[in-house]
Amino acid sequence: MIPYIYSLYKIDNGINFGFNPDDYSRFKFGDDLVAKTFGKSLADGFIKDFLEDSALSDQIVVISSPYCFIPTATFAMKNYFVYQLNHWLAENNKPVVQEAKIHRTITYKEDYGELNAVDRLKLIGNDSFHIDKDFLKNKVLFFLDDIKITGSHEKMILKMVKEYRLTNSIFMLYFAELVNNDIHPNIENYLNYHQIKTVSDLDEVVKGGNFCFNTRIVKYILNCDFNSFQSFLEQQTDDFIRSLYNLSLGNSYHTIESYSENFNFLKNYITNRNYNLI
Repeated sequence: MIPYIYSLYKIDNGINFGFNPDDYSRFKFGDDLVAKTFGKSLADGFIKDFLEDSALSDQIVVISSPYCFIPTATFAMKNYFVYQLNHWLAENNKPVVQEAKIHRTITYKEDYGELNAVDRLKLIGNDSFHIDKDFLKNKVLFFLDDIKITGSHEKMILKMVKEYRLTNSIFMLYFAELVNNDIHPNIENYLNYHQIKTVSDLDEVVKGGNFCFNTRIVKYILNCDFNSFQSFLEQQTDDFIRSLYNLSLGNSYHTIESYSENFNFLKNYITNRNYNLI
Protein backbone atom coordinates (compact mmCIF):
# COMPACT_ATOMS: atom_id res chain seq x y z
CA MET A 1 0.00 0.00 0.00
CA ILE A 2 1.58 3.26 -1.19
CA PRO A 3 -0.15 6.47 -0.01
CA TYR A 4 -0.62 9.56 -2.14
CA ILE A 5 1.32 12.40 -0.50
CA TYR A 6 0.37 16.05 -1.00
CA SER A 7 1.82 19.19 0.57
CA LEU A 8 0.75 22.75 -0.17
CA TYR A 9 4.19 24.25 0.51
CA LYS A 10 7.58 22.65 -0.14
CA ILE A 11 10.35 23.90 2.16
CA ASP A 12 13.64 23.77 0.24
CA ASN A 13 15.52 26.56 2.04
CA GLY A 14 15.65 28.11 5.49
CA ILE A 15 14.59 31.62 4.48
CA ASN A 16 11.64 31.61 2.11
CA PHE A 17 8.89 29.21 3.17
CA GLY A 18 6.02 30.39 1.00
CA PHE A 19 4.03 31.20 4.14
CA ASN A 20 4.57 33.63 7.03
CA PRO A 21 6.60 31.95 9.82
CA ASP A 22 5.05 34.29 12.41
CA ASP A 23 1.62 33.09 11.34
CA TYR A 24 2.78 29.49 11.59
CA SER A 25 4.10 30.10 15.11
CA ARG A 26 0.81 31.67 16.18
CA PHE A 27 -1.07 28.77 14.62
CA LYS A 28 0.94 26.26 16.64
CA PHE A 29 0.04 28.15 19.80
CA GLY A 30 -3.70 28.35 19.29
CA ASP A 31 -4.50 31.18 16.87
CA ASP A 32 -7.71 29.87 15.31
CA LEU A 33 -7.81 32.65 12.72
CA VAL A 34 -4.53 31.43 11.23
CA ALA A 35 -5.80 27.84 11.46
CA LYS A 36 -8.76 28.94 9.36
CA THR A 37 -6.50 30.48 6.70
CA PHE A 38 -4.23 27.42 6.63
CA GLY A 39 -7.09 24.91 6.48
CA LYS A 40 -8.92 26.71 3.67
CA SER A 41 -5.69 27.17 1.70
CA LEU A 42 -4.82 23.48 2.00
CA ALA A 43 -8.30 22.45 0.85
CA ASP A 44 -8.25 24.88 -2.09
CA GLY A 45 -4.79 23.71 -3.12
CA PHE A 46 -5.66 20.03 -2.94
CA ILE A 47 -8.89 20.54 -4.86
CA LYS A 48 -7.10 22.47 -7.60
CA ASP A 49 -4.03 20.21 -7.81
CA PHE A 50 -5.78 16.84 -7.48
CA LEU A 51 -9.52 16.55 -6.92
CA GLU A 52 -10.70 18.64 -9.88
CA ASP A 53 -9.08 16.17 -12.28
CA SER A 54 -9.80 13.07 -10.20
CA ALA A 55 -12.59 10.55 -10.59
CA LEU A 56 -12.67 10.09 -6.82
CA SER A 57 -16.29 9.62 -5.71
CA ASP A 58 -16.05 7.30 -2.69
CA GLN A 59 -16.82 8.39 0.84
CA ILE A 60 -13.92 10.45 2.26
CA VAL A 61 -12.91 10.19 5.91
CA VAL A 62 -10.65 12.99 7.20
CA ILE A 63 -8.41 12.04 10.12
CA SER A 64 -6.44 14.70 12.00
CA SER A 65 -3.04 14.05 13.57
CA PRO A 66 -3.22 11.57 16.49
CA TYR A 67 -3.91 12.87 19.98
CA CYS A 68 -4.96 11.66 23.41
CA PHE A 69 -7.36 14.12 25.12
CA ILE A 70 -6.17 17.56 24.02
CA PRO A 71 -6.23 18.04 20.23
CA THR A 72 -3.14 19.17 18.38
CA ALA A 73 -2.93 22.44 16.43
CA THR A 74 -3.71 20.41 13.30
CA PHE A 75 -7.19 19.70 14.65
CA ALA A 76 -8.16 23.37 14.33
CA MET A 77 -6.77 23.48 10.79
CA LYS A 78 -8.66 20.27 10.01
CA ASN A 79 -11.98 21.88 10.87
CA TYR A 80 -11.59 24.58 8.22
CA PHE A 81 -10.12 22.14 5.71
CA VAL A 82 -13.28 20.03 6.07
CA TYR A 83 -15.61 23.04 5.79
CA GLN A 84 -13.94 24.19 2.59
CA LEU A 85 -13.72 20.71 1.11
CA ASN A 86 -17.39 20.06 1.90
CA HIS A 87 -18.40 23.14 -0.10
CA TRP A 88 -16.69 21.71 -3.17
CA LEU A 89 -17.96 18.17 -2.62
CA ALA A 90 -21.57 19.31 -2.23
CA GLU A 91 -21.38 21.53 -5.31
CA ASN A 92 -20.11 18.53 -7.29
CA ASN A 93 -22.76 16.12 -5.98
CA LYS A 94 -20.28 14.03 -4.01
CA PRO A 95 -20.74 12.78 -0.43
CA VAL A 96 -19.47 15.22 2.18
CA VAL A 97 -16.67 14.32 4.55
CA GLN A 98 -16.88 12.00 7.53
CA GLU A 99 -14.34 12.16 10.35
CA ALA A 100 -12.47 9.68 12.52
CA LYS A 101 -9.93 9.95 15.31
CA ILE A 102 -6.62 8.22 15.85
CA HIS A 103 -6.42 7.58 19.59
CA ARG A 104 -2.87 8.01 20.80
CA THR A 105 -1.08 6.88 23.93
CA ILE A 106 1.83 9.30 24.39
CA THR A 107 4.93 8.16 26.24
CA TYR A 108 7.14 11.28 26.19
CA LYS A 109 7.21 14.99 27.04
CA GLU A 110 10.34 16.06 25.12
CA ASP A 111 10.23 18.83 22.53
CA TYR A 112 9.90 16.75 19.38
CA GLY A 113 10.69 19.61 17.02
CA GLU A 114 14.30 19.90 18.19
CA LEU A 115 15.26 16.28 17.38
CA ASN A 116 16.82 14.69 14.31
CA ALA A 117 15.13 11.98 12.26
CA VAL A 118 16.59 9.02 14.16
CA ASP A 119 15.75 10.41 17.61
CA ARG A 120 12.24 11.38 16.50
CA LEU A 121 11.42 7.87 15.36
CA LYS A 122 12.96 6.40 18.51
CA LEU A 123 10.85 8.70 20.67
CA ILE A 124 7.53 8.32 18.89
CA GLY A 125 8.09 4.59 18.34
CA ASN A 126 6.98 3.87 21.89
CA ASP A 127 3.58 5.49 21.36
CA SER A 128 0.53 3.47 20.34
CA PHE A 129 -2.10 4.48 17.78
CA HIS A 130 -5.64 3.09 17.60
CA ILE A 131 -8.52 3.64 15.18
CA ASP A 132 -12.00 2.23 14.45
CA LYS A 133 -11.25 -0.17 11.58
CA ASP A 134 -14.87 -1.12 10.91
CA PHE A 135 -15.96 2.50 10.44
CA LEU A 136 -13.30 3.00 7.74
CA LYS A 137 -14.32 0.04 5.56
CA ASN A 138 -14.58 0.88 1.83
CA LYS A 139 -13.77 4.56 2.42
CA VAL A 140 -10.96 6.84 1.23
CA LEU A 141 -8.75 8.06 4.07
CA PHE A 142 -7.27 11.56 4.27
CA PHE A 143 -4.68 11.74 7.05
CA LEU A 144 -4.12 15.43 7.78
CA ASP A 145 -1.11 17.07 9.45
CA ASP A 146 0.35 20.55 9.53
CA ILE A 147 3.94 19.77 8.56
CA LYS A 148 6.10 16.85 7.43
CA ILE A 149 9.74 17.14 8.50
CA THR A 150 11.27 13.65 8.69
CA GLY A 151 8.17 11.53 8.13
CA SER A 152 8.25 9.89 11.57
CA HIS A 153 4.55 10.48 12.22
CA GLU A 154 3.75 9.24 8.74
CA LYS A 155 5.73 6.06 9.38
CA MET A 156 3.79 5.47 12.59
CA ILE A 157 0.45 5.97 10.85
CA LEU A 158 1.41 3.59 8.06
CA LYS A 159 2.58 1.10 10.68
CA MET A 160 -0.88 1.34 12.26
CA VAL A 161 -2.47 0.90 8.82
CA LYS A 162 -0.44 -2.27 8.32
CA GLU A 163 -1.26 -3.63 11.78
CA TYR A 164 -4.97 -3.05 11.21
CA ARG A 165 -4.67 -4.55 7.71
CA LEU A 166 -6.41 -1.57 6.15
CA THR A 167 -6.75 -1.80 2.38
CA ASN A 168 -8.23 1.68 1.88
CA SER A 169 -6.93 4.27 -0.56
CA ILE A 170 -4.81 6.58 1.59
CA PHE A 171 -3.82 10.23 1.19
CA MET A 172 -1.31 12.01 3.44
CA LEU A 173 -2.03 15.74 3.31
CA TYR A 174 0.27 18.41 4.74
CA PHE A 175 0.21 22.19 4.90
CA ALA A 176 4.01 22.16 4.45
CA GLU A 177 6.77 19.62 3.85
CA LEU A 178 10.54 19.80 4.26
CA VAL A 179 11.99 18.58 0.95
CA ASN A 180 15.64 19.57 1.41
CA ASN A 181 17.52 16.86 3.32
CA ASP A 182 20.43 19.24 3.94
CA ILE A 183 18.25 21.26 6.32
CA HIS A 184 18.28 20.00 9.91
CA PRO A 185 14.88 18.85 11.20
CA ASN A 186 15.10 21.38 14.03
CA ILE A 187 13.87 23.93 11.50
CA GLU A 188 10.50 22.78 12.82
CA ASN A 189 11.22 24.48 16.13
CA TYR A 190 12.51 27.53 14.30
CA LEU A 191 9.02 27.80 12.82
CA ASN A 192 7.19 26.77 16.00
CA TYR A 193 8.83 29.48 18.09
CA HIS A 194 9.34 32.14 15.41
CA GLN A 195 7.01 34.56 17.20
CA ILE A 196 6.23 32.78 20.47
CA LYS A 197 9.57 32.74 22.30
CA THR A 198 8.43 33.10 25.93
CA VAL A 199 5.23 32.34 27.82
CA SER A 200 4.48 36.07 28.02
CA ASP A 201 4.31 36.14 24.21
CA LEU A 202 1.24 33.91 24.48
CA ASP A 203 -0.82 36.66 26.04
CA GLU A 204 -1.57 38.34 22.71
CA VAL A 205 -2.73 35.07 21.16
CA VAL A 206 -4.81 34.04 24.17
CA LYS A 207 -6.56 37.41 24.38
CA GLY A 208 -6.78 38.02 20.64
CA GLY A 209 -10.34 36.76 20.35
CA ASN A 210 -9.51 33.72 18.20
CA PHE A 211 -7.82 31.41 20.69
CA CYS A 212 -8.26 27.65 20.96
CA PHE A 213 -6.34 25.32 23.26
CA ASN A 214 -4.08 22.61 21.88
CA THR A 215 -1.53 20.17 23.25
CA ARG A 216 1.47 22.37 22.54
CA ILE A 217 0.26 25.41 24.45
CA VAL A 218 -0.76 23.39 27.52
CA LYS A 219 2.63 21.64 27.68
CA TYR A 220 4.46 24.90 27.06
CA ILE A 221 2.70 26.69 29.91
CA LEU A 222 3.18 23.81 32.36
CA ASN A 223 6.84 23.47 31.43
CA CYS A 224 7.91 27.12 31.77
CA ASP A 225 9.80 28.37 34.84
CA PHE A 226 7.64 28.87 37.92
CA ASN A 227 7.94 32.65 38.19
CA SER A 228 6.91 33.10 34.56
CA PHE A 229 4.09 30.61 35.04
CA GLN A 230 2.76 32.42 38.09
CA SER A 231 2.97 35.80 36.39
CA PHE A 232 1.23 34.50 33.26
CA LEU A 233 -1.54 32.79 35.20
CA GLU A 234 -2.35 35.93 37.19
CA GLN A 235 -3.16 37.72 33.94
CA GLN A 236 -5.64 35.11 32.69
CA THR A 237 -9.39 34.73 33.16
CA ASP A 238 -10.94 32.12 35.43
CA ASP A 239 -12.33 30.32 32.38
CA PHE A 240 -8.87 30.04 30.85
CA ILE A 241 -7.36 28.78 34.11
CA ARG A 242 -10.08 26.16 34.61
CA SER A 243 -9.72 24.96 31.03
CA LEU A 244 -5.96 24.71 31.47
CA TYR A 245 -6.46 22.59 34.58
CA ASN A 246 -9.11 20.32 33.07
CA LEU A 247 -7.10 19.73 29.90
CA SER A 248 -3.95 19.04 31.91
CA LEU A 249 -5.79 16.35 33.85
CA GLY A 250 -7.24 14.89 30.66
CA ASN A 251 -3.76 14.32 29.25
CA SER A 252 -2.46 13.02 32.63
CA TYR A 253 0.01 15.89 32.94
CA HIS A 254 -0.51 15.80 36.72
CA THR A 255 1.58 12.59 36.68
CA ILE A 256 4.63 14.20 35.01
CA GLU A 257 7.25 15.20 37.55
CA SER A 258 8.69 18.11 35.58
CA TYR A 259 5.24 19.75 35.46
CA SER A 260 4.45 19.18 39.15
CA GLU A 261 5.38 22.61 40.59
CA ASN A 262 3.33 24.54 38.05
CA PHE A 263 0.47 22.03 38.07
CA ASN A 264 0.18 22.06 41.86
CA PHE A 265 0.11 25.85 41.87
CA LEU A 266 -2.62 25.71 39.23
CA LYS A 267 -4.59 23.20 41.28
CA ASN A 268 -4.26 25.25 44.48
CA TYR A 269 -5.23 28.42 42.65
CA ILE A 270 -8.50 26.82 41.54
CA THR A 271 -9.15 25.29 44.96
CA ASN A 272 -8.63 28.64 46.70
CA ARG A 273 -10.75 30.40 44.10
CA ASN A 274 -13.61 27.96 44.68
CA TYR A 275 -13.27 28.41 48.44
CA ASN A 276 -13.45 32.20 48.14
CA LEU A 277 -16.55 31.94 45.97
CA ILE A 278 -18.25 29.76 48.57
